[in-house]
Amino acid sequence: MTASHNGARPLPDPADARGREARRVTDLLPVFPWDRLEPFGASARAHPDGVVDLSVGTPVDPTPELIRAALCAAADAPGYPTVFGKPELRESIVGWLRRRLGVTGASADAVLPVMGTKELVAALPNQLGLGPGDIVAHPALAYPTYDVGARLAGATPLPVVDGTLPDPAGVRMIWLNSPGNPHGAVRTLEQTREIVAWARAHDVLLVSDECYIELCWDTQAVSVLHPDVCGDSHRGLLAVHSLSKRSNLAGYRAGFVTGDPSVIRELLAVRKHSGHIVPGPVQAAMTVAFADDEHVAEQKARYAARRAALRGALESAGFRIEHSQASLYLWATRDEDCWDTVAWFAERGILVAPGDFYGPLGGRHVRLAFTATDERVAAGVKRLHEG
Repeated sequence: MTASHNGARPLPDPADARGREARRVTDLLPVFPWDRLEPFGASARAHPDGVVDLSVGTPVDPTPELIRAALCAAADAPGYPTVFGKPELRESIVGWLRRRLGVTGASADAVLPVMGTKELVAALPNQLGLGPGDIVAHPALAYPTYDVGARLAGATPLPVVDGTLPDPAGVRMIWLNSPGNPHGAVRTLEQTREIVAWARAHDVLLVSDECYIELCWDTQAVSVLHPDVCGDSHRGLLAVHSLSKRSNLAGYRAGFVTGDPSVIRELLAVRKHSGHIVPGPVQAAMTVAFADDEHVAEQKARYAARRAALRGALESAGFRIEHSQASLYLWATRDEDCWDTVAWFAERGILVAPGDFYGPLGGRHVRLAFTATDERVAAGVKRLHEG
């Protein structure tokens, strides 16, 4: 090993690597799941009235005017923004946390803007120093990036069936996702309190992905940072939030992470070195977005109408909707292999996501996003009613 001259960890001697087989990062990763859907996409796109794409939950409605105006007003941005973000942005986020989620213990010093939360999910284990021998637990039915983030760090992903707790041996981090993707399930206050107590008892960092928390339909989700869940301390906890869904800002790549101040400081230090900086004009747009609730209510009403129309059509076509209390998805089944269901929809010009994209437990379900336009949703509803 070479000697360190600046207090950093010493670098490995290149001679130590001789004879080792080179390993590509891609060797650590699973096959990108969406590539498997392409043949069904081609079939759906061949429909004479065009495809109804319900496979990906990407917003299609306009970004609210007040947010676009804030972005444009800040467009003259010749200097570097800070990794920590502008004070007014962090204060706006704290106000939103208190006003909308009841998170009374939030502090602007423990808020870190991020370039879209998928980036954070994929990078977090590595940025916090996890690696070989460490375990990252995550829901068994889940957004695939929790698994990918563990792999990119060289750690071991561990799927955990909902309602169970993992053996704590080797677990350094555990992910929650409520409201959940793909199924829209919402954890109760008691369930969330239980997992927080478990994580603290075993010194496991708990990270809660709460990007759908303002899109609840049949119940109300609670943040892991709510005092009824975690008491008067955010020790050992992080919460991740995004503007992509609530504000139609997926193209801006705008989100944040908050929680345990010591963990946020560690992340900030790492991200300063790596240059993970939210652009200044995007920070200005975020500041306005988190301060305004009216545009969120308007968008939620649009989604509620699309959800009701699709749910009724699916049930009339013989599908059963499970969970789906929140988020932007309907989790549907008719008790057959999910790829057979995908093929059935594709024949009708409708593209949906197979449940096994999100883990083996989803093998008999499909996920339908109600983020398509009103016109495309109406077209899908008509096709489902026609059988």
